[in-house]
This record gives sequence, C-alpha cells and structure tokens, in this order.
Amino acid sequence: MGELRPGEGQQLAPSRTGRRSLLSPRLHPSRSLQLLLLLGTLLSCRLESSAQGPGEWKPWGSWTRCSSSCGRGVSVRSRQCIRFPGEELCWGNTHEYRLCQLPDCPPRATPFRDLQCALYNGRPVLGSQKTYQWVPFHGAPNQCDLNCLAKGHTFYHSFGRVLDGTPCSPGMEGLCVAGRCLSAGCDGLLGSDAREDRCGHCGGTNDSCLFVQRVFRDAGAFAGYWNVTLIPEGARHLQVIHRSRNHLALMAGNGRYVLNGNWAVNPPGTYEAAGTRVVYTRDAAGMQETLRATGPTSHDLLLQVLLQAPNPGIEFEFWLPRERYAPFQEKVQALGWSLRQPQAREVESQSPEPPADPATPPLTLTPTPDPCQPCPDTRGRAHRLLHYCGSDFVFRARVLGRHRQAQETSYEVRLLLIYKNRSPLRTLEYVWAPGRCPCPPLAPHREYLVAARRLVSPDGTQDRLLLPRSGYARPWSPAEDSRVRLAARHCPV
Repeated sequence: MGELRPGEGQQLAPSRTGRRSLLSPRLHPSRSLQLLLLLGTLLSCRLESSAQGPGEWKPWGSWTRCSSSCGRGVSVRSRQCIRFPGEELCWGNTHEYRLCQLPDCPPRATPFRDLQCALYNGRPVLGSQKTYQWVPFHGAPNQCDLNCLAKGHTFYHSFGRVLDGTPCSPGMEGLCVAGRCLSAGCDGLLGSDAREDRCGHCGGTNDSCLFVQRVFRDAGAFAGYWNVTLIPEGARHLQVIHRSRNHLALMAGNGRYVLNGNWAVNPPGTYEAAGTRVVYTRDAAGMQETLRATGPTSHDLLLQVLLQAPNPGIEFEFWLPRERYAPFQEKVQALGWSLRQPQAREVESQSPEPPADPATPPLTLTPTPDPCQPCPDTRGRAHRLLHYCGSDFVFRARVLGRHRQAQETSYEVRLLLIYKNRSPLRTLEYVWAPGRCPCPPLAPHREYLVAARRLVSPDGTQDRLLLPRSGYARPWSPAEDSRVRLAARHCPV
C-alpha cells in the first residue's frame, strides 16, 4: 500500500540542495577553478560507483479531511522521497491511511457505494447507447471494485475501484483503500497489525497487568446464594464457566442484582453491568452456564452462585492492572477467599525480644546440631540460567519462619521484589521444598533470591510454590541482583 515505485520521488542535483553554490562570484578565479575540478572529480566517482543506500524522506504532510461526511471514513497523509543520483529509493510507504470516525449517518442516508453506482445511471456503457439504472452488487470476487448490478437485468458491470473509505461490504469493519480491503489496528492506522494486549494497551505485552485464575470448589452447607469472588474495578476479559444445575448470579456495588437475583433465573442474553456488556449463556439442558465480558469494569461486581445441587467447581479468570491487585486481595480476603491455598501459620517465627538489662550478663546459647547433611554446590552461571528460565516465579523474599515435616519443609516468606511471575503473588507466601532437609536450605530472618515453580494438585485443592531440590535460592546481595537481571536477558523467548 502506497509503496514508492521506480520513477517516483524527487531527484536533486548537487547544486539544488539549498546550499550556496560552490562557484560563488565572491571567490578568486583560481580558487573557483580548483573547486570546479574537485567537484567534477567527486561527481564522476559518484556516478561510476554503485548505489550508496536509500534516500531520505521529507516529513509527513498533514492529514486530509475525512473521506466521508458521516460515519466511518479514511484520512490520508503522504511524504516525498529525496534522493541524489545513484541512490536507492526510500524504504517505506509514501502514503499512510487512518480511520476517521464521524457522527453516525442519518437512518435514511444513501450508502456510499450506492452513490457511486448511481453516478452511472442513464449513461451509456458496454459500447452501446443503451442505458441502465445501477445498484451495488456484492457477489463479485473483489469487494473493492465498484461492481454494480443493472436493475431489472441479470448482469453486473465493474466500473473500476471504489473510492477510498468505501466499506468493503455491509456489516464488515474493513474499508477499501487503494483497491484493498483493510482493517484498522488499535493505533487507528488502516492495514496496521497493532493490537491491544490483555491489559488494554495498544501494542503492549501484558506486562502491566496480572492474570487472576481460580476454581471455586466450596460445596456450601445450605441451598442459597454463596459468594464466589469479587470482580474488581478495572477487570478485563472476564470469563466464568461451570457445569451443574446451579446458577451464576451477579450483584452490582449498590447491592442490586444484575443477573439471576432474588431466586429468579434470567434468560440468556447480554446485560449491562459496571460499564461493560456481560454475555450470559446457558445450554438447552441447563447444565452449563458461562459469563463473558471484555471490560474494563467501572466498579466492583460480586460474583455469586445460587446453590441447589453439589458444586463441581466454578472456573473464573480475568486480567487486572498491577496497581489494583493489592486492594483486590484485601477485599477478597474479607469474602473468605484467597488466591492461594491457605497453609498453616509458621511455627518458628519469633516475637521481638525485650531489651536486654545492662546489668545482666548476656547468656551464651549452645546451638543445636543440625542433623542435615551439607548440600551439593549449586553455584555458577549455568545453574542460575537453568532455574531462572525454567521457573514460574523469581523473587526476593525474607524468610519469616520454617516448618519441618517428615516429607517436606515449608517456609513462610515476605516478598520484597518480584523479577518474574506467571500468575499473581501475595505479599506473604509459603514456599514448599521436598524433604525434611531441603537443598538449598533457607535460614529464618534472612533474605534470598528464589526461583520457584507452581505446583497444582490433580484435584485442584492445593496450589503451591515449589522450591525444587538443588534449585536456585541464594542469599540476596546487590551483586546477585545484577546477575539475576542479566540472566533474564538470555532466556529463550
């Protein structure tokens, strides 16, 4: 689209660059002669040599007026290529097209393609003096040709390309530009492949939001409404699904039900809630329901379930801006739901000790021998890269406590900095390690850089952070911080 073809662009002779001529009358004649010889030598070398690269673009011109007076249309801007003799053509497009959106056309306005066909009404075509009345024909192969059907006849004729900004066909988003049907990217440019990420940023990489995913499995002790989760303000790409005879319910922030409230079941359809459209579906057998919404939500919603039968699980997911995650976590905890499987509180954390009496000599404590054997050496760049790239989480954390059991050890940690996470993390987490003597060990009240994996049990009842045996857990230091940041650049995409 808009490619510069051979022969286009401006060619400037060396004396038309806007600079003062080298043969200025102010110069001495002998000096002028020397400069003339030098110029001739340079020009002969330039013309005999091969092309030295592309020319340079002039700045973009201003955008033209919209091609339509109402509804959607096209605006265009162009630029020129400036090149010297022997230089290649400029790289890129000479024209750029963007979508322009004006107020909707009146209900009885004549469509743009109809107007173009009507221009040929009563005019002789097809090499005869016979005239016809023309209406658009949409069954031809190229949607961006002006294909018009002769009214009262069974043939159509192509009058060339439609004007830029003509809809490709009724109901389609694409517009015709230079004979091609193009759709606009999120940047508004026609033919652009820029798309919004899950966070709503044009051309983004999903790094400004977090993915929240969970299965609600509580069975409930009685029939009625049960809280499933809070859908916070700013949530995007919400999806909820379950397979049972229970019914999903949605409550707005003012306490009024949007869907399936007050023991009444609404029909499937599209419902307005929190500034977005929620699509509610239910199969014919009444055994599967779904909720979907693009978002973002303008305020909090409460997702509930009307229990009438055993709950096999309600799956829900959405994307949330990072800055909204901490307030969301506080609210869902008030509902009795957390993002990760609750664990037993740590047993080795110590309360602050009272200040020592200066008159009392300090006690000398004899440390209890550790029955665990030394761990193998896991230092080195290769080990760091292996575990950083293969992990689900990398974070800096302070160990608050440790709980040893027969087959595993759990550490309660406070997260201080997150380098990598494939699902949301809380400020306080539990990291599990296999065996009573894990390798590498984590000492309470110290800070570490840890690479962990996510481990979900087959039945979905446990969701843990796992520190693999001989994994990556090193005492934090500024040097180790620099090394782990460098490792992130060498992981395969």
